[in-house]
Amino acid sequence: MLSGATRERLAADLARAEHSAIAMAPLTSGHPEMDVVDAYEIQLINIRQRLAAGARVVGHKVGLSSKAMQAMMGVDEPDYGHLLEDMLVREDEPVPAGRYLYPRVEVEVAFILAEDLPGAECTVEDVLAATAAVAPAIELIDSRIVDWSIGLCDTIADNASSAGYVLGEQRVAPADIDIAGVDAVLTRNGETVAQGRSDGVLGDPAIAVAWLARKVADFGVRLRAGDIVLPGSCTRAIDARPGDEFVAHFGGLGTVGLTFE
Repeated sequence: MLSGATRERLAADLARAEHSAIAMAPLTSGHPEMDVVDAYEIQLINIRQRLAAGARVVGHKVGLSSKAMQAMMGVDEPDYGHLLEDMLVREDEPVPAGRYLYPRVEVEVAFILAEDLPGAECTVEDVLAATAAVAPAIELIDSRIVDWSIGLCDTIADNASSAGYVLGEQRVAPADIDIAGVDAVLTRNGETVAQGRSDGVLGDPAIAVAWLARKVADFGVRLRAGDIVLPGSCTRAIDARPGDEFVAHFGGLGTVGLTFE
């Protein structure tokens, strides 16, 4: 367990790395005693500072939601980060690649909540009942850690490696689509670079959303009406380069694009 002063210093180091676009060494290399509680508290320090500066939380993202990624990290559950209003990017506005250190894109079925979710007792049925619609999404992930050399606590502290997100226009009610059976194809500059299906996310993305509602309740947080939830990627993450144009195609859910200057 880290001291409060050490958590504050590491949070400041991460914020500095993000703002300067100069990567830092893994937090865990200098502090092998760091645990998951430390990591979430470091994440929250930076989120609170951004809120104090005028940012607004609009949802959450789930990371490590595939069994393969959990095995790679040596964990048996996902992690999560915050989505802020100023992290939203638009399909029609290319993002500057130089803003990020090691940008990658992930393909996700986003949940848009119409009602608050329960906390510790949240079920998949609760998630489906509270969801206004699902939508096509791309998450832009990045690491403030050199060369993505991260362990579990590094990525949690770094807001679960989240950097941005874009939502496509289409909205589909949960009753009108098999959320666990959505095929996804990602193209980069017209070439297919990744394919997957939404059941690659814990067998059903709604399971990831229910897990998230239960997990954030441990920190006194609830998922609220209007929140956006990114439950995890249907495909592997793909590196983004200057000039790349990505389009994610979802069976029954439309498309969403993201372009880098």
